[in-house]
Amino acid sequence: MNFRHWLTTLTSASLIAATAVSAQAQPAKQYPLRDFFKNPEQGYFRLSPDGKMLGFMQPYESRMNIFVQPIDKAGSKEGVKRITAETARDISNYFFKGPQHVLYTKDFGGDENFHVVMADITTGKVQDLTPHEGTQASILDALPDDDDHILVTHNKRDKRLFDVYRINIKTGAETLVAQNPGNITAWNTDHAGKVRAAGATDGVNKTLLYRETEAEPFKPLLTTNFREAVDIVGWTPDSKLMYVASNRGRDKAALFEFDPKTAKEGKLIYENPNVDVDSLGWSRARKVITQTMVNFEKAEPVFFDKESERVYKALKAKLPGYQIGVQSMTKDENLLIVAASNDRTPGTRYVYDVKADKLTKLAEINPALAEADMAEVKPISYTARDGLTIRGYLTLPKGVPAKNLPVIVNPHGGPWYRDSWGYNGEIQFLANRGYAVLQMNFRGSVGYGRKFWEASFKQWGLAMQDDITDGVNWLIKEGIADPKRIAIYGASYGGYATLMGVTKTPDLYAAAVDYVGVSNMFTFMKSIPPYWKPFLEMMTEMVGDAEKDKAQLTTTSPALNAERIKTPLFIAQGAKDPRVVKAESDQMVEALKKRGVAVEYMVKDNEGHGFRLQENQFEFYEAMEKFLGKHLKAAK
Repeated sequence: MNFRHWLTTLTSASLIAATAVSAQAQPAKQYPLRDFFKNPEQGYFRLSPDGKMLGFMQPYESRMNIFVQPIDKAGSKEGVKRITAETARDISNYFFKGPQHVLYTKDFGGDENFHVVMADITTGKVQDLTPHEGTQASILDALPDDDDHILVTHNKRDKRLFDVYRINIKTGAETLVAQNPGNITAWNTDHAGKVRAAGATDGVNKTLLYRETEAEPFKPLLTTNFREAVDIVGWTPDSKLMYVASNRGRDKAALFEFDPKTAKEGKLIYENPNVDVDSLGWSRARKVITQTMVNFEKAEPVFFDKESERVYKALKAKLPGYQIGVQSMTKDENLLIVAASNDRTPGTRYVYDVKADKLTKLAEINPALAEADMAEVKPISYTARDGLTIRGYLTLPKGVPAKNLPVIVNPHGGPWYRDSWGYNGEIQFLANRGYAVLQMNFRGSVGYGRKFWEASFKQWGLAMQDDITDGVNWLIKEGIADPKRIAIYGASYGGYATLMGVTKTPDLYAAAVDYVGVSNMFTFMKSIPPYWKPFLEMMTEMVGDAEKDKAQLTTTSPALNAERIKTPLFIAQGAKDPRVVKAESDQMVEALKKRGVAVEYMVKDNEGHGFRLQENQFEFYEAMEKFLGKHLKAAK
């Protein structure tokens, strides 16, 4: 199930009123830094399709590995068996393939060339199903009704393109199912696992391709500009019609039935006036659509199926005050892995027996942190200088008056992504150290409709940056932020926004932390991975053209305007990052050192786009804590 996100509004007046109450409380207990970022003792619980085995991950040789135990031993330490022995990097996720195997993906040193790997539950034998050097593979369809095969995509034949293969997990044999002619960027399978649809692009226009059977060639159904989306999110039970999320002829994407014979949106399933709706749950056991998620200020489900709604309400009654998520289920959908979390805790995981209405606790994800000591994440909104409403989240340190606080401004990555309400260990750590944290969904953040997204085109460092600045000024005006103790910190695009913030508004920030951020718009566009090439023309229209927009890109490249930077800066970079290459950070550091600006530089040779290894995360956050404390002198 793909859980998106939800509703509630908080005005400035109500924000001040709410924080006045907490001002009378005592500051929260300060927790050790590593408690916020360490791997869980147990987590990532999954159920085998037949319901006989429970899988989970826990540390082995300091890396997250996969373990199993009989379901009747769930919640105890009996019958636990380790299945994998990865020691170089954590396994990030996995799932059962039939009753006998688990599947996961792994890359090497953060290079994002993922391989699909299988482990046998009985023998512990591990097999790389895509052993192709320099190739990026992913699972297209796990084929849950076929225990012997999976569908994967990889770019072994041509690094720019992804073909579809059926792999026999017992023999490792690959069979080509669909070859990419050169323009396909997405493949889609029906309920039977047949590759029936695909998305193609010429760089700026998108074409939806379709075929009745795998024996037939693909034919174009419709072509739209990339600004319009008609994305397949499911199929009707007979696999004859599709369900799509479409914003064609409208601002907010909505759910429709879609008939390939007419190539038109048919019956409206659901729309929301505030946000895009682009997910659809499906019950394989009962063959009905179940729900979608609406994410305005918080994520909330909208149900199309009475049984799914009944189960959800039963769980909410047992777990009041928590968001409910289903992370795994048996083939008959009677046993569920349920996650219960909120903004102050990653929460607890349970097994839920639907028929018996019985909830069995498995584990708390981070028992080292007391929920009562963590800070509340408040949905907020403010008005940008051109009148656009910007929504986001404000986290205030617990038990501290909401006045003249040191603030960390935290723009998200993407940039075509969005922040959502929920638990974030990084945010809670900063709040626990006495900082207020502002997250904002600046223009271009997804989910708020096409107009809001398009308002970001060719606005890197311009209106997008102004949205961030306007949020800072809003906090100052409200009296929450101490103007002399404001820092900016972000990763990826957020790292770029950090660098641009201290370039464009050098007097606004007392410190800045750039984590794998872009510094030079020209070299960034030249260094994108080969498999991004089909999107290059679209990226040019969204970001800028090196020739036509040369003056603008020069102005919005921090590395080319380093003479404006005077804010103390800390930069962190993975040496194997394929998206924001190390040269981006090298340029920035070199330019600043030539001018004598204080800059700290952390490079990890065994990391890519963001640090994944626990020891590197510890080192990064310890350095960041020291850096921010030095320059902001946060209240203890």
